Amino acid sequence: MYLIILIYAISIGSFLNVCIYRIPRGISIVFPRSFCPTCQHPLKWYDLVPALSFLCLRGHCRNCKAPIPMQYPLVEIGTAILGLLLYIKLGLSIEFFKESLFCSLLMIIAWIDYYHHQILNRLSILGIVIGLIVAIPYGRDEFFHALLGMATGGCVLLPVAYFYPQGMGMGDVKFLAMIGSFLGVKGVLLTLFLGSALGTVIGLFLIGCKVISRKTKIPFGPFLAAGAVFVLLFIM
Repeated sequence: MYLIILIYAISIGSFLNVCIYRIPRGISIVFPRSFCPTCQHPLKWYDLVPALSFLCLRGHCRNCKAPIPMQYPLVEIGTAILGLLLYIKLGLSIEFFKESLFCSLLMIIAWIDYYHHQILNRLSILGIVIGLIVAIPYGRDEFFHALLGMATGGCVLLPVAYFYPQGMGMGDVKFLAMIGSFLGVKGVLLTLFLGSALGTVIGLFLIGCKVISRKTKIPFGPFLAAGAVFVLLFIM
């Protein structure tokens, strides 16, 4: 069963890479078929095997020899690890597929924010709708818990985004609201704390190493996503 989960999760990771590249560029996630982002050459089926094709090609496009971004194996391997951890925690259950969907949304939004410094409203709103819908079968209390988590996540960063738009965007507010719809009040507050702490530590480290300056803008989305995954796996 572990092997099946691994194959399932790493295949999902391959699809997430498609979403990460195409959604912010306005390209359909269905058509055209997968292609090299550098030379636009369509990829053969054997170049699409998650993780393994990257190793076989030694990290370069078969056609133009351009380097394949490390995002591709990282997302696929990261998704595989997340899938296994969720299976260990939840087993093959409805909860497993619910949280897998949540983690997939986190992965897409975090990587898009990392590359483009933008959290797309349509992804966060889609996540909020899904978070509320999947809470309905668990009863009125669970739905209210999701609704309250969404409201808490949406309100807690709102003053910061309003009074300090240079440091916090409204995309972060909606993203945290999405996280709250899945994790509830306690989960979203813990996510904010962990994400802020992680972002501060890494930011100070990069400044200390002179990799970035104090004026460099650092996307907050990846840190919120990392905090949410930690809360989901080890606290909730």
